[in-house]
Amino acid sequence: MTDLVQQLAKEIAVRPNQVEAAIKLIDEGASVPFIARYRKEVTQGLDDTQLRQLDTRLSYLRDLFERREKVIESLKEQNKLSDDLLTRVNAAETKNVLEELYAPYRPKRTSKSFKAKEAGLAPIAAKIFAEQVDPTEALAGFSHEDYPDVESQLDAIQHILIDDWAQNIALTTELKATFAKTAVLKSLVASDEKKEVGKKFRDYFDFSENFNKVPSHRLLAMLRGRQENVLNLKVDGENDAPLSRIETEYHLDSVQPQARADYLKQTAKLFWLGKIRPQIEHSLLTEKRLIAEAEAMDVFAENLRHLLLSAPAGSRCTLGVDPGIRTGVKLAVVNASGDVVAHSTVYPFAPKEDKAGSIAELARLCREFDVDLIAIGNGTASRETEAVVAEMMTQNPDLKLTRVSVSEAGASVYSASELASAELPELDVSIRGAVSIARRLQDPLAELVKIDPKSIGVGQYQHDVNQAGLAKTLEAVVEDCVNSVGVDVNTASAAILGYIAGLNKSIAQQIVEYRKDNGRFDNRQALKNVPRLGERTFEQAAGFLRIQEGSEPLDASAVHPESYALVSKIVAAKATTVKDIIGNSEIIRQVNAEEFADDKFGLPTIQDVLNELDKPGRDPRPEFRTAKFREDITDVSQLTEGLQLEGVITNVTNFGAFVDVGVHQDGLVHISELANEFVADPHKVVKPGQIVQVRVLQVDAERNRVNLSMRPEGSEAPVKAQRQPRREQNGQNEPRGERKPQAKRPQTARPQGDHAQAKKPQSAKPQEQKIGGLGALLLQAGIKGSK
Repeated sequence: MTDLVQQLAKEIAVRPNQVEAAIKLIDEGASVPFIARYRKEVTQGLDDTQLRQLDTRLSYLRDLFERREKVIESLKEQNKLSDDLLTRVNAAETKNVLEELYAPYRPKRTSKSFKAKEAGLAPIAAKIFAEQVDPTEALAGFSHEDYPDVESQLDAIQHILIDDWAQNIALTTELKATFAKTAVLKSLVASDEKKEVGKKFRDYFDFSENFNKVPSHRLLAMLRGRQENVLNLKVDGENDAPLSRIETEYHLDSVQPQARADYLKQTAKLFWLGKIRPQIEHSLLTEKRLIAEAEAMDVFAENLRHLLLSAPAGSRCTLGVDPGIRTGVKLAVVNASGDVVAHSTVYPFAPKEDKAGSIAELARLCREFDVDLIAIGNGTASRETEAVVAEMMTQNPDLKLTRVSVSEAGASVYSASELASAELPELDVSIRGAVSIARRLQDPLAELVKIDPKSIGVGQYQHDVNQAGLAKTLEAVVEDCVNSVGVDVNTASAAILGYIAGLNKSIAQQIVEYRKDNGRFDNRQALKNVPRLGERTFEQAAGFLRIQEGSEPLDASAVHPESYALVSKIVAAKATTVKDIIGNSEIIRQVNAEEFADDKFGLPTIQDVLNELDKPGRDPRPEFRTAKFREDITDVSQLTEGLQLEGVITNVTNFGAFVDVGVHQDGLVHISELANEFVADPHKVVKPGQIVQVRVLQVDAERNRVNLSMRPEGSEAPVKAQRQPRREQNGQNEPRGERKPQAKRPQTARPQGDHAQAKKPQSAKPQEQKIGGLGALLLQAGIKGSK
């Protein structure tokens, strides 16, 4: 436990006693939002970011430490635990590294080495390795039914030696470091037949890059190509230096007699090419993939956080519009409370071409239900639909409407879900999409929590990473966002209530059912009447559940019920009432927090309470704004270089940001075009939902690609040179590959014996015939035995 606390404290850069306090609360069942908001005195001020990192790492490190103990115990049982190995095992910072260290020692009762030792070949192997004896002569007198001839016996001994050498962890670690220095990641198209079906990966059909410099998004793109059997990937590197190091380690240059020298050098080649190099290639690619996946998850989490916390339009009557051509444009009017009050379908496009009727129906709905906002989904036919809506607004200027383009990513997923069926049982699936579009404009957080985060479309290769890890990461983001805003317990859906600290889907549904049967909650204490919502759950959840216009004014704020007594003391000291102090900055500024500090309430809690009384129930989300698309620009083909446009950020990745400018295809602002100064992290410059001014740099209408810039025209490039704009994958679409950069790319060299077909030797040398199956590895690689 001490080691665990010390490591966490070092990683998060806090004191060990803070970590201990947080772990104790977590182990007692407290959630991260609850600890961050209401237990500041206990953790001495750890914030939600630190606590979330601690919670995630705590789970990982506990698994790592538990596995480490089992590995050490196994090594002790085998009598293999040297001081050096113990030091390396204890220093292993990841599960992957720990398993690599343990791999040579993992009991393998079906291995060739194990069977050879069981047959009695281990002493002969030791003799050949240590003594100046001809390998064939060392086998004189040996007999075993599984190894009937000298060739099979020598082959078996090589397996023993190779497995023994593999336990030289210092050597294999050095070999990995040596190989990694020159490693290159190569990507080739799997076959000519794959060139057409896999053309989205064509930038990787013949690609080579220094392995250490491959960025995460590019690696994930190539891995997806391999997963789809379009690409072949290989980690290539030098063989000479590692082979020389192995021969030096075991003094093979001075071995006598010659037959023994040839045999051991051949074993060294097999050790490197057949055992260690494949392991190193796999290890390097695995490590790189894990890093890339972690970065992709971070990108997704950051984008999701900004999307969930994007500005809500608020309680305004909204017309949701789900564009369509053949199947029609679906309409749904959602009132200020989020209830569906009307729905319809119009057909302004082919084949019906009923534009006039569509405009009339749109105007009728807006006028009859006093619609304030029109939310138009940004999918197929969105700009055409927006043009119809614009014409309706021109013909009816008295309606004073505002139209907004809304991302409809995931709306179809929600429409067909069980949750949508339960919420909107009387509506057709197609109409539910329009309802979702309207509601996500009113309150993005409340609506988007109903959709699987992976379907929202703000990730970077989210379908290519560890799905369990991704789900856990995204669930934590949603939980943090929901609790930072808080929810009205009398109007919230079970979907959003399920993310409140201390609650789960089951209790959230119980709250909704209780509300249906007994009417609205008048105060927070009434929540205790809900089945299965006990004191512990109430303590965790109460501060994040709001009750508007209830019997207790503080219930509408983030002040926790456990602090109501503190508020009463402050109110009494200022000779006022709770109602009068709420929102009264003049009185609150006169309160000296230190006067009310005691064993129960410390200064952090008192200050939080005063801040909340000053601005009760404040929403941390920004003010609602909309982007204005050019009405005369609706398609990629209409874009021209130098055109200035307003757009909205839809997705941020490690290589730049995607911007919706109203042409059905998001344009890419490469990281080098985000600002005049060098940008290391795009997330520090832009975020999803942000309205930006962009300039068109390049248009490829055939490939449906648009390069944009946020830098003023004529401005100098960032100080630190960047790659030329490169098309990457937008996480919400299929991979598009990458446009080849203008800068010279490293040449794709093909070492002999790598991708080219090597001619088969007509005959093998006598020594090669002796090594059996393992020798084939050398022949395939074009490396022959020593003469």
